[in-house]
Parts: sequence; structure tokens; C-alpha cells
Amino acid sequence: MHRVFLGVMGFSGGALVAGGVVALMVGLGIITRFIGISHTAKHAKIFETFICLGGIAGNLVTVYYPVLSFNWPGLLLLGLFSGIFVGGWIMALAELLNVFPVFTRRLNLTKGTSWIVVSLALGKTLGSLMQFYKGW
Repeated sequence: MHRVFLGVMGFSGGALVAGGVVALMVGLGIITRFIGISHTAKHAKIFETFICLGGIAGNLVTVYYPVLSFNWPGLLLLGLFSGIFVGGWIMALAELLNVFPVFTRRLNLTKGTSWIVVSLALGKTLGSLMQFYKGW
């Protein structure tokens, strides 16, 4: 009985945190921004479904710590999707805080801001790859 109670408490706590993360994503407009950029408004239900499934899957992995064994293609896909997720969060928060307009105004940049964004993304990617390769 004690384990059942702890399981229900852990699952409920995880569901609460996952719900808070999804609420933050909706509040910041990340989901609507992704849909707007990709011009896929007719598939909004699919976005919502996969966001809920991702929250549930993350909840289960966090609570039960299953042993997941992936081969190289699986690890590549997991890393790619995780990177897209984290990069999307970073860019959404930077956009929300108006980092890029302030930055370009301070440096008097009128052209090349897209190159700055691409350079930031490539730098983050290369830094992560070096960290994984060197084992830092």
C-alpha cells in the first residue's frame, strides 16, 4: 500500500510539473509561434497531441527510470529532437525578451541578423558536440 501511495504521489507531482511546463509554453506563445513559422495551422491538433504525449513520456521516464537502449540511429534522432526542443525554448525566450532587436540596435546592425542567429545555433551545436566527444 505504501508503494502504491508513493507511486501515485510521484506520478501526480510529475503530471503537475509537466502541466506547468506546457502552460508556460502556451503562455510564452512557443507553440503558436512554431505553428505560425511552419505554416501548419491545419495540423494544430497534431501539435497538441504530441505535446501531451511528450509530457506523459517525460513524466514516465522521470518517475520510473526505464533502461532505454538505443542504437546509433535512435540516439541520433533523440539528440536531434532534444536539441530542437531546447533550441526552440532558447530562441522563444530570447525573442520574448527582445534580445535580438536590442542587440542589433546597440551595435547599429542593419543587415546580417539572420547570420548571427545561425552562428549562435551552430556555435551551440558545435559546443555540445565537443562536450559529448571530450566527455567534459
